[in-house]
Amino acid sequence: MKKYLSILATGALLLSSCVSQKKFTELEQLQQETKNALDSTTLKLNTCNDEKSAAEATIASLQERISFLKSNNQDLINNIGNLTTLSQKGAENLEKSLESMKEKDVRIQSMQDAVTRKDSVTLALVTSLKGVLGNMSDDDIEINVEKGVVYVSISDKLLFRSGSFTVTKRAKEVLGKVAQVVNDKPDIEFMVEGHTDTVPISKPETGIIDNWDLSVKRATAVVRILQNDFNVSPERMTAAGRSQYIPLYDNNTAQNRAKNRRTRIVVLPKLDQFYDLISQGMGGN
Repeated sequence: MKKYLSILATGALLLSSCVSQKKFTELEQLQQETKNALDSTTLKLNTCNDEKSAAEATIASLQERISFLKSNNQDLINNIGNLTTLSQKGAENLEKSLESMKEKDVRIQSMQDAVTRKDSVTLALVTSLKGVLGNMSDDDIEINVEKGVVYVSISDKLLFRSGSFTVTKRAKEVLGKVAQVVNDKPDIEFMVEGHTDTVPISKPETGIIDNWDLSVKRATAVVRILQNDFNVSPERMTAAGRSQYIPLYDNNTAQNRAKNRRTRIVVLPKLDQFYDLISQGMGGN
């Protein structure tokens, strides 16, 4: 290329001595255009060389990837076959699991229906008890529900004299109203619990030994009144004495001890009938 430029320069020099100034200018301009074209071509050539090198590197990388894929192709085919087998087994297991879940859902729904019916009975019972006992003082009678069980607590001062298990006339009126409700609902059973405070018996009636004894005799007295005076079936009742050991409050004041001296009627649906509801809902399973 240097040789070519030298020739051009020499030619231009010779021509300059032989040609006019105008012609020399034209030749000089042509020389500059030729040089510019040569520079542009050289730049394009370098760019093409760089692109060629990059393309060759890309081709080499792709060839490596193709070789890797070819070498692993059979392994992939084998794995796909294994996955197909596993998928079939997985589908079968999933189907079995769904069937099992459906069965469990049916059982859960049946149990929920049984619980709902039990709750309906409980609500009706509470409504009836509050209806017949609504005019009584809240200090003497309290009705509440805990974990699906209905509790009717009757104060000691309403039912008995101090240290006695003889039921008062006013208490018989209250027990008559309770009997009215339970007689109208033969599907319930209940337990009568006697509770005392921590004060020992000072002048007990004949036959009372201690607070254990007093609590049991008070529960038994209430059960007898319900059975003998108001015709409540004895098979539906349980008498229990809890003595001083389940207090509502600390026995540190006279007011708290008075609240702890109580008789509690615990009402609940018959468990065997509740289980029958669940069994019926499950289709006898």
